[in-house]
Amino acid sequence: MKEKQKIKLGISIGDINGIGCEVALKTFEDPRMLEFCTPIIFASNKTISQQIKDLGINIKFNGVRDAGQALEGKVNIVNVWKEVPKIAYGQATKEGGVFAIRSLRAAVAALKDDKIDVLVTAPINKNNIQSEDFKFPGHTDFLAQELEGESLMFMVSNSLRVGLLTDHIAVKDVAKAITPKLIRNKVAIMEKSLKMDFGIRRPKIAVLGINPHSGDNGTIGEEDDKILKPTIKELFDKGTLVYGPYSADSFFGSDTYKSFDAVLAAYHDQGLIPFKTLSFGKGVNYTAGLNKVRTSPDHGTAYEIAGKGKADENSFKEAVFTAIQVFRNREEYMELTKNPLQKQKIKRGN
Repeated sequence: MKEKQKIKLGISIGDINGIGCEVALKTFEDPRMLEFCTPIIFASNKTISQQIKDLGINIKFNGVRDAGQALEGKVNIVNVWKEVPKIAYGQATKEGGVFAIRSLRAAVAALKDDKIDVLVTAPINKNNIQSEDFKFPGHTDFLAQELEGESLMFMVSNSLRVGLLTDHIAVKDVAKAITPKLIRNKVAIMEKSLKMDFGIRRPKIAVLGINPHSGDNGTIGEEDDKILKPTIKELFDKGTLVYGPYSADSFFGSDTYKSFDAVLAAYHDQGLIPFKTLSFGKGVNYTAGLNKVRTSPDHGTAYEIAGKGKADENSFKEAVFTAIQVFRNREEYMELTKNPLQKQKIKRGN
């Protein structure tokens, strides 16, 4: 276990015209953050220097050719490119997308090669990243292809965890995309993540209904009665503490969510609107279910304030802390579950 060596935390910078560089640099402008990890930013010395100058950030960095050369106690920059891309703060340019993906690809390669332990991704623009060799709606889908395991988009904060049955698909396609197999897979990923990544021995999971009022016994759609309810019952009967479906409109306002360790929403906005309302600025986007740890802040590129020095780094900082904590929790979980005696203690604790 890596108890003494600091975790090597990789950072992809996202859209260079957004606030990604700003929130990452502001996070490590506080030298105390270097006590928790060794940050390794995948970009270039010149690009980062320009951001520092433009934003008036007081930070020094160590330029390296490879993540393996990173030094503890320093903010390290891996020089991924030699070009000097034009930074146009607040604009969605093709160049901004090109360098966002170059940073991401380099960071993921280092993650796969164990040159970094965890990855924190700054926000990208889902439109300008598209190209012939990158046709993904976001980070989660790309990482699911590059890494091992099955992914779950999992929004987490100190008081709330929300996962998604479906993430970046059109609302009109949601109902037909939700199948018993999908439900079983996502519940299994969520349950394992809650145990392994968050240290919860017997997690309780709530599932939100697909239709308004969970279909009102078939009055507003039959998917809840025919797909969700029987699958949830099947899982519960097999020992998973999963409940629902719950009517989404009152679930959060009534504080029902506080009775559960996590919530599984049917689609993107059903889960993310209440999450961001309750946790914005303190929330983290975590990709659960994969063999590597990746987190991201809960906001986008925020073009409207890019380059103005106004971006709040708190969500990015939370993403850093979450990545570190999940990595440590996984280490502990692996250590405990490989020991038969400890495994028996875990079972008795359940």
